[in-house]
Amino acid sequence: MSLSNQGVQEQMTDSSLHRLGPGKGRVSLFLREMKIKRHGYMLLAPYFTLFLIFTAFPVFMAFALSFTNFNILEPPSFIGWENYANLFIKDEVFLIALKNTLLFAAVTGPLSYIACFFLAWLINELSPVIRSVITLLFYAPSISGNVYLIWQVAFSGDSFGYINAFLMKWGFILEPIQWLQDPKYMLIILMLVQLWLSLGTAFLAFIAGLQGMDMSLIEAGAIDGIRNRWQELWFITLPSLRPMLMFGAVMQITSSFAVADVATNMVGFPSPQYAGHTIVTHLNDFGSIRFEMGYASAIATVLFVMMLGSNLIVQKLLRKVGD
Repeated sequence: MSLSNQGVQEQMTDSSLHRLGPGKGRVSLFLREMKIKRHGYMLLAPYFTLFLIFTAFPVFMAFALSFTNFNILEPPSFIGWENYANLFIKDEVFLIALKNTLLFAAVTGPLSYIACFFLAWLINELSPVIRSVITLLFYAPSISGNVYLIWQVAFSGDSFGYINAFLMKWGFILEPIQWLQDPKYMLIILMLVQLWLSLGTAFLAFIAGLQGMDMSLIEAGAIDGIRNRWQELWFITLPSLRPMLMFGAVMQITSSFAVADVATNMVGFPSPQYAGHTIVTHLNDFGSIRFEMGYASAIATVLFVMMLGSNLIVQKLLRKVGD
């Protein structure tokens, strides 16, 4: 299509929108665009239908049920903001879980994100064979079935545990420490295990992004005044990987806020003095054990808002990368 014909079409579209009014004009234009791109919408329809049924609809249902008293056996009854008031005023265990989750996310989220990127950046410089082997070694813990067994043996509370045996042998302690039962150590150990498990999908995304970079950008940067690897990283590599950085941030934020399996497998459920209790374990308690679905939906809504807010903040920060 020539530029003159395109300009004529744009003028006709503007004039038709002016005649129909702003509301009807936008609807008419949207319907016309749908007709032109109908093949694309047809290809998207199966995924979009599954997304609505299994993702969007449950989210809206959870939000609606959070304002009700619903125990599965009886029809839900509307109680307004009572569930949320109970969460933040009466439920002391939830406040402990909220504190643990925020602390967990503030420590493991940024650390695992930075570690994923820098390890991927360093591994990318190796030869293909060595890079493949090391990538597999780093990624393996995130897909291992008995991953917690190693840490349970290491932090066993008797003298046969690796950590206790080492400390007692060298005279640092005189008797075994109950690592997984003492509230002073439990959250720190859970953070350590989570960091070890965090080299998963985000790590692979960073590796793939670095492998697909346009190397001509680095050559052009050298001509424009890039003098060292850190300048290259900030002004070329990071801006080129913004989609992967965003994807990795979403994955790491989600995993740090939604931690539950690590706590349940390492310190039990419920943990001593709720030292390893998180929002998701609290959600599992009311949703899967007590079947108080209205209250569990309120917990899930609070967690969703926290994740959404964190993702929006990270998006704003990533837009400034390379400026």
